[in-house]
Amino acid sequence: MPPKPSCVDPVLGPLTDDLLTRDYRVFQRLHGHRFSGDDMVTAFVAAKARPDAKRICDLGCGLGSVMLQLAWRMPETTFAGIEVQASSFELLTRNVARNNLEGRVHIFHGDLRNEDAVRFAAPYGPFDLVTATPPYFPPATAVDAEDEQRAYARIEYRGGVEAYIATGERLLAADGVLVICGDHEADQRVTRAATGARLAVTDRVDVFPRTGQPALFSVWTLRRPSHAGDGATDVTTMTLRDKDGNQTPDALALKASSGF
Repeated sequence: MPPKPSCVDPVLGPLTDDLLTRDYRVFQRLHGHRFSGDDMVTAFVAAKARPDAKRICDLGCGLGSVMLQLAWRMPETTFAGIEVQASSFELLTRNVARNNLEGRVHIFHGDLRNEDAVRFAAPYGPFDLVTATPPYFPPATAVDAEDEQRAYARIEYRGGVEAYIATGERLLAADGVLVICGDHEADQRVTRAATGARLAVTDRVDVFPRTGQPALFSVWTLRRPSHAGDGATDVTTMTLRDKDGNQTPDALALKASSGF
């Protein structure tokens, strides 16, 4: 069944009130950008990559879906989040407050490529873990969504994986880990950007929506070369539905990681 609005905001329009984890709820725009499987997998991979993280920064955090999942899993961790879209930042502000996270989740309304965003985040770091969920597509390769929030979440109007990796590297601790999600076809872009930022890709998870279908997106783990082991990339897969459309063990593990 399609989601039903819980209220209508005079600026944001119809909003739904949704469970993100067993205990955390978020407001989302009914007809705007909404959290999805890539957010769930990014948080899942990030939590496994640095389960001991005490300081986490989320770049382009949208309404807070990745950051709040990690905040639920890691109750002793502090967070810094950066989001530029006005509608997404308004939802982010509400979602942080409604889950009583103001004391350890600090958010900034601005462009992650700009120096003021780095200056905001730096005092809360250096970060053991940086997460990022950039838009997937360069402007010339995709059709705009009618809704502005969805368009900016989908298309690289403010930079793609390269910008997120460059900023993430500046905020990482010496042994920090950067986890970034993107279009499966962006693997070479991620590798080039990592090399340019003096990072190494140590792990990649290719995510398949269904058995027999091509990979939909990937999640990469980046570290500084001194913490990158032998330099090889460990590639694994996750498949969310089997050929009959049933949830796989991978999908059930994702749900369990959020308390469901």
